[in-house]
Amino acid sequence: MTERITAVAPPGGTSSGTTAETPDGPSDGTPDRTPDGDRLPSPRLALGRRTWQEIAHLLANLPVSIFGFVYVVTMVSTGSALAVTVVGLPLLAGGLLGARQLGKLERARARALLGLRIDEPSPLPVRRTGFFSWLWSSLKDPVGWRTVLYDLIRLPWGVLTFTVTLVSFFVLWPVLPFIARGLTNVDRAMVRGLLSPSDELERRIAELESDRGVVVDTAAADLRRIERDLHDGAQARLVNLAMGLGLAKEKLTEDPRAAARMVDEAHGEVKLALQELRDLARGIHPAVLTDRGLDAALSSVATRCTVPVKVTADLRSRPAAAIEGIAYFTVSELLQNISKHSGARSASVDVWRTDRRLLIQVQDDGRGGARLDGGTGMAGLADRLGAVDGLFVIDSPPGGPTTITAELPWRDRQDEPAR
Repeated sequence: MTERITAVAPPGGTSSGTTAETPDGPSDGTPDRTPDGDRLPSPRLALGRRTWQEIAHLLANLPVSIFGFVYVVTMVSTGSALAVTVVGLPLLAGGLLGARQLGKLERARARALLGLRIDEPSPLPVRRTGFFSWLWSSLKDPVGWRTVLYDLIRLPWGVLTFTVTLVSFFVLWPVLPFIARGLTNVDRAMVRGLLSPSDELERRIAELESDRGVVVDTAAADLRRIERDLHDGAQARLVNLAMGLGLAKEKLTEDPRAAARMVDEAHGEVKLALQELRDLARGIHPAVLTDRGLDAALSSVATRCTVPVKVTADLRSRPAAAIEGIAYFTVSELLQNISKHSGARSASVDVWRTDRRLLIQVQDDGRGGARLDGGTGMAGLADRLGAVDGLFVIDSPPGGPTTITAELPWRDRQDEPAR
């Protein structure tokens, strides 16, 4: 009787015969196998990618929190101690700007390692009214102060998370993912609570404060301009008129002809003074704007432009007096810029209402290149419109043409009470 031997293939493979094995493994270089013939799994890390990122974040907390704590303590203590001197408050304001950058780095670290998506806070409003306005805006920046608070409380938390994570890495390896997730959840809550952008109400308050400052500064500048124009123009002419009439009075009996000439000269001075006063009153608020509205006022100001201007106004009703005045002075300033700087041959002004907005578009075929920082008063116009929630957009490529669009909120005109 002959005994038949059959080779059985292991799971996942076939075999056509037997293979001689040595104690150290197969002699033909095939992969290692378990005693029952199964192939060993490939080696891999026990922790997932997200867990390793959370561990890296927790271990980095210590050096990052030490740097932030040292920075804010040094900045606050130095700035507060020197506040009685000239450099104290500017140093503190600059330190708060630096704290903003630390908050930006922390938000980037949270996005990269914790998967936490947080929008960047709004930048500080750009103020063109001087050093002290910038200083005040920087000192009361809520984003900078919240970052200072964040860095102050982070040092003990950074020491705790670093220690717990490092010890757990060697002692509590099986539960390390749960520990890392719990600690990083606290980190996520701190970043959301202290480094998130301000809510909409806070942003709106900051915008209104900035706009109020622009309005106050613009009003003060207008008052100084009116005072200067009165002092240098009409007042000087009236002084000359008074002196001329005084001399004419003295010569009236001695030389009547010379006195008559002086009176004629004084009459000419009176006419010039009246004209300057009319121009000054028109610069404050033109009578035609009050009596006949925006269409007639813009047509009147267009006649003083050095290039032909076509005015089109599609308004079925008149806006509020304040909006009407801002629209008039915006167009007036733009037409003056066209006369002085554009080199244009023609221009157009279009005014219309859409929904709850008043839109103004001024175009010219000049050389172009208009900018907000070009020294032509564009920045002042943008600030004035921004103070009432308006927009100011310049499209002026080199070589032209130039199209400037201004947008103002529409408010209906209220009937004035009888006097």
